[in-house]
Amino acid sequence: MVRGEVAFVLGGGGHLGAHEVGMLRALLERGIVPDLVVGTSIGAINGAAVAAEPTTDAISRLSDVWTRIERSDAFDASIVGRLATLARSRTHLHDNGALRGLLEESLPAGRIEDLAVRFECVAACVETASERWFASGPLVDAVLASSAVPGILPPVEIGGEHFLDGGIVNSIPVGRAAALGAREIYVLHVGRLERPLEPPRWPWQVGLVAFEIARRHRFFGDLAALSDDIDVHLMPTGRTNSPPGLSGLRFGDTSKIPDHIASAYEASARYLD
Repeated sequence: MVRGEVAFVLGGGGHLGAHEVGMLRALLERGIVPDLVVGTSIGAINGAAVAAEPTTDAISRLSDVWTRIERSDAFDASIVGRLATLARSRTHLHDNGALRGLLEESLPAGRIEDLAVRFECVAACVETASERWFASGPLVDAVLASSAVPGILPPVEIGGEHFLDGGIVNSIPVGRAAALGAREIYVLHVGRLERPLEPPRWPWQVGLVAFEIARRHRFFGDLAALSDDIDVHLMPTGRTNSPPGLSGLRFGDTSKIPDHIASAYEASARYLD
């Protein structure tokens, strides 16, 4: 890569990743097209779509995919269905077969190296306890591995190793984009960075707050380590009032997807203008 190349960095965060769709539309409408896309978790799904075709038409199709997710095409929304899957698997609530089918239908390239724009996504390798970057090979397998939220989706086996959600090891991979030569980085995230953190008040908040501290510590550390000649744009979601909660982890809670897309588009358009 050469100096001046533009990178889109897409972070993880479940259904809150709908914000990234609005950000992508605002960027592409203004002629800001990536030379490199790196993604984690839901950011790997959105990132693969824009790397396949960095146009507003492609983002319209991605919005349609999110609408299908809103209608629960990709995940069993019923409690009975989730419990049945958990009883069979003992480790996760959802099978990834429907999501695989949706990705195979939506992504035009079979392999990462066939995408129009250079693309990489990250997953956590169970056996080596490390982050693993996928820059070539079957696209859907890599994206599924990066998106395999522990307890929600099953680990994905690739090459005899098992992989879980990339957000465990690198939730917003700005450092990877810089290491690959990017000099202008647009960070597309799910909104947690904009929201204040507070001490947990309920048992289920303890792990969420601890994870949020860890992910923010990694991101801001990576950000501080970037050289001064790299321009970083932290795209806004338009939502700053509520603290982090369970909504981003609820795969059945899809009611606010259209609002997330719209608010991030409007806020990002204002920022870019």
